[in-house]
Amino acid sequence: MSWYLVLTFVSLAFCLAMCAYHAYRLIALGNPSDFSKPSGNVGAGIKYSYTGGMDPRKKESAFLHLPTYTAGILYHLGTFFSIVLFVCILFSLRLPSVVTMLLTAFLAVSSICGAGILIKRIVKNTLRKLSNPDDYISNLLVTSFQLITAVYLNFPTPVYYILVSALLLYLPAGKLKHVIYFFAARYHLGLFFGYRGVWPPKN
Repeated sequence: MSWYLVLTFVSLAFCLAMCAYHAYRLIALGNPSDFSKPSGNVGAGIKYSYTGGMDPRKKESAFLHLPTYTAGILYHLGTFFSIVLFVCILFSLRLPSVVTMLLTAFLAVSSICGAGILIKRIVKNTLRKLSNPDDYISNLLVTSFQLITAVYLNFPTPVYYILVSALLLYLPAGKLKHVIYFFAARYHLGLFFGYRGVWPPKN
């Protein structure tokens, strides 16, 4: 087995172990205590948090910045497809040429979206002041991951495994671990606002 494949498998094992550790810590903490009298349905609040609460029309940060929001959706879809393709590549699963062509085109678009989001963060003063090195490193790694995946689909190269390994090793340490914390955050939002009778909206 080539050294870069060994590196990739070791990096993947480390990443999965650390993500499992983060998930365990979240579960072990349990739900926060709220001694006030409940005013709503917690279950309905949690359900709304993952459904209607994700509607961009309900999120000021989304509907006031629809181009960036759309780019973000495409960017995250590109990451999802790149992860699926990573599994396919590891297990040597071959895809029909038309699928490869469509995915290559989509990953090119999603990579451009990622680069655009990064440029906006650098250029816009308010975003730049709120940013830290982790924001830039995370974007560069994920955008590179999508780009190298598109390249690998057509021209296999060992560079793919090196970049993927770097991403896997960094993921549990930086902001990319929101792949775990996102679900916990939405759960706790639904729990809190459902308990208080705010979610789901009465209208």
